[in-house]
Amino acid sequence: MPIFLARSGYPRASFPTRSRYKPPALLRWWHVASCDAPTVAVVWTLSFARAAGVRLPLWVPLLVALGTWWVYVADRVLDARRAMLSGSAETLRERHFFHWRYRRVLVPAAACAVIVSAAIVCSRMSASVREHDSVLAIAALAYFSGVHVPGQRPQWVGQLWSKELLVGILFTAGCAAPTLTRLRAISGDHTAIILLVLAMGCYAALAWLNCLAIDRWESARAFDVAWPAGLIAAGAILLALASAPRDMGLALLLAACAASALLLGLLHRQRDRLTPLASRCAADLVLLTPLICLMR
Repeated sequence: MPIFLARSGYPRASFPTRSRYKPPALLRWWHVASCDAPTVAVVWTLSFARAAGVRLPLWVPLLVALGTWWVYVADRVLDARRAMLSGSAETLRERHFFHWRYRRVLVPAAACAVIVSAAIVCSRMSASVREHDSVLAIAALAYFSGVHVPGQRPQWVGQLWSKELLVGILFTAGCAAPTLTRLRAISGDHTAIILLVLAMGCYAALAWLNCLAIDRWESARAFDVAWPAGLIAAGAILLALASAPRDMGLALLLAACAASALLLGLLHRQRDRLTPLASRCAADLVLLTPLICLMR
């Protein structure tokens, strides 16, 4: 057990036995340092653009990576702070303790990422695109307000807008926005646009299920990930078959989505053979299947 976890009050009982698979050091640091979400975001952003025939300038994936990273750092630091203040540190995970222990390094680094992101937006992004992206910024602000600002909220709000659902929608919207704001090649083909939007919807469902599965695994709450994973995979396969005659690139992207969903369901079945940290890392790794779309 890392020393900083033992000193932070992380519950020893939650650590798995030696018989379970532990992730390699590189994979573990990829996760705890919040580099997993930016990696997935960049892969999805480039894959959406490739499927739609859109060429993105180099600053777009850089902006996506920076923006995703500082948002996740802020979210995990705030989660850790809230748990520490409320005396519920047992609810935190290794990534939260890492961010809390190294907050004096990570918070300034995240602030620098915010400044660089703002500079890119002001210098490179057109005014029309900034107007569209301001909607995402408002939605992200609403997310942080709903999750991290103290106060009692109506019960129906929590039922309709869970953290996992909001993250899935915002994450996919952020990855899809660069493509949607630059669509020209298929602007006259309404069927192709509909298929592309439906593909993005499949990825939003996949992102939601990924967040929900991780939450249920870590909290040991009963939830069968396999059946919604199967539904998402089936929907993606049907859309891939419908897309194949007109756009093999989009069909390949949908096939990758189906593969990720099936892998997530398989991971749920095998989770008892992995440590909690290994399951968390693997849950993000299975979202990288769109790499096949970038290598063709």
